[in-house]
Formats: sequence, structure tokens, C-alpha cells
Amino acid sequence: MAIGTFDTPATSREPVHDRLLAALDIGGTKIAGAVLDTRGTVLCRAERRTPASDAAPRVFGAVGAVLEELAATPEWGRVETLGIASAGPVDIARGRVSPVNIPGWRDFSLVEQVRALPAVTGLEVLLCGDAVAMTAAEHWIGAARGCRDALCLVVSTGVGAGLVLDGEVRNGPTGNAGHLGHICVDLLGDECACGSRGCVEQLASGTALTRQALRGGWRPSGPADGAALAADARAGIGAALAAFDTAGRALAAGIAAVATLVEIEVAVIGGGVAEAHDVLFPPLKEHLAAYAALPFAAGVRVERAALRADAGLVGAAFLAAGRHPADAR
Repeated sequence: MAIGTFDTPATSREPVHDRLLAALDIGGTKIAGAVLDTRGTVLCRAERRTPASDAAPRVFGAVGAVLEELAATPEWGRVETLGIASAGPVDIARGRVSPVNIPGWRDFSLVEQVRALPAVTGLEVLLCGDAVAMTAAEHWIGAARGCRDALCLVVSTGVGAGLVLDGEVRNGPTGNAGHLGHICVDLLGDECACGSRGCVEQLASGTALTRQALRGGWRPSGPADGAALAADARAGIGAALAAFDTAGRALAAGIAAVATLVEIEVAVIGGGVAEAHDVLFPPLKEHLAAYAALPFAAGVRVERAALRADAGLVGAAFLAAGRHPADAR
């Protein structure tokens, strides 16, 4: 199923240049929200930490707090649609989510509960996977613009991905097409939270990076987080470099598999881990050259996401509005 098959009442409206769009981007670390104009420019934003280990109501409370903060802005009165990009798996037909990194949300009725909030009364609401939203934004106005076939990855607390095939963003029947983070690249690897083993996410996510580094003898001078690990990798600390090498290898194996399967032109990488692109991309590209060995796969490029942290918000906003950013030009 292509993104263009989404059918919401907003789709048939003529562009109104003074109306605004709203979006949520829900991940395992943070919940971000924004009001955007019809060209994808963020006008105001709100953010809360995701209480990922808490029960469902506490997690949803953070969603409500973000929306309440946005609703208090003068821009909110011009908003007509709300796009929700959530970590997956998602079920776009039923409006439910089961993010791997938010254990309290299993088959959680996210769209229904968001619609019940006073701030959202009267708004059209559409759910999509966070990686699909990022893919749509990067394909429309970012690093995958002009590409007929592309893979876009969000490498953060988890690893999500979306596909562009034949010029269309593909979401699949449930909204999870291209979910590369839970493809096995290590047959005897650690058990993943999704129930499988050796998933890309188990080796390349931000949490996996620090876990692997600590296992390998990394001893940070401060908090054991991604920023400290990247700094130590830049300083040449062996355990930090080894962790980024493992993550790069896992991502390369996944990208090479997709390139071999559907002949993508580019793999665009965003998310918090991509901020350490200077230490992640060199080993990734080196391993990709070895894994993508067949001539038709060997030419795949690796690019950093152009929209950075706003990609999920931009994509979700425009998907909910049922329109391409070019419509506003």
C-alpha cells in the first residue's frame, strides 16, 4: 500500500494558505509535538520525556501534556489536522500502537484516546509509523528527494525504517512496511524485545551502542550515554570505536539486504545516533561495500537525514493533511 492510499476528509480540501498543521512524534526517549505551516516550517514546539517503563496512563499523560502546551499557543486555533508518528509496530487501520520500547503500550488505542482530549476536538487525526513519517518527509523535501527507490532509517532508542518504491512511500497494510530494525542480522544473537534474536535494533540502536561498549570495557568518565560514547570514539577509545563498528556492521547488513531485494538508490539515516555520523558512517560504509557485493546493489549511497529531528513531525503533519509539501508552493 502506498501512502497516497490514505483516505481522510482533509484530502479533498483545497489548500488554504492560512491554515496550520500539527504533529506528534512519539519515541522511546521523548514525545515531541509541533505546529507547522503548509511548507513544513515548525512554528512552535513542545516536548516531554517518554516515561517508557511506566504504565500506559503515565505514558499517555506525557502525550496529553505536549498537546496541552501546543493548544495554549495562539497558532493552535488555525490547526485543522493532527498527524501522529509513533514508534512501532503500529496498526494504522485500528489506530493502535505497540511500540517495542514502550512496554506499557500493547495494542494501545492511541488515536481514540488522543481524539478524546479537549485540545483535539474537531481535528482530523491520522496515525503512521515514525519511520514512515520520516521517510515521507525525507522523500518530499529531504535527502531522498528525487529518488524513485530509497530506504530511510531512524536510529535512536530503537531502529525504525521506511521504504520508497517506484516513487511512492510504502506503508503496507498495517503501516509497518520496511521495519528493518527487527530483521535478524545475527542468527545466534541476543534476544530482542520483539521476541526474535539478533535484530538490527539489538546491535545498532542508541541503547545497544552503550550496552555493547560497556560490555567491551568502556569506562566513561561521566554518564554512560550516546554523547559520551561518541566523544570517546572521536578520541580513539577502543571500546567506543568497537561499539560503533558493530552498529555500522549491523546497519550495513540490513541496508545491503534491502538493496539486494528491491534495488534502492540511497539509504538515509536520521535519529539521535545519526548525530554521531562522523564515527558511525565510516565503518558503516566500509562494511556496506563488503555486504552489498552484487553490481546492482553496490551503488547504494548512505546519506544523513536532511531534516534531522524534525523529519517525523514534518512527515506526520503532511500525511495527516493528505498532501505533498509541494502543494503549498
